[in-house]
Amino acid sequence: MPSRKLLKKEINDTLGALIEDVYLKELTRPKLDLKKSEKLIDEAIALFDDLIQQMHTPADGNSKKHFASIRESLKKNSAAISEKIEKL
Repeated sequence: MPSRKLLKKEINDTLGALIEDVYLKELTRPKLDLKKSEKLIDEAIALFDDLIQQMHTPADGNSKKHFASIRESLKKNSAAISEKIEKL
C-alpha cells in the first residue's frame, strides 16, 4: 500500500524547494518584479493545498492509482512553476 506519509513529504519537499528558488531569485536580482514572484509563491501554495486535499479524498478502490495520479500532477505542475521561475 502506498505511503501517505512519503507522498506528503515529497509534495512538501518539492514545492518548498520551488518557493526557495523564488526567494533566491528575489535576493540575487534586486530589480526583479516582486509581484510576479509573489504570484508564483501563491501558485505553489495553492498547488500544495490542492494536492493535500486530493490525498484526503477517498480513492475509488485503488489507492495506488490515486496516489500515482497525485504524484503525476505534482510533477507536471511543479515543472510548469519551475519554468516560470526560470523566466523571471
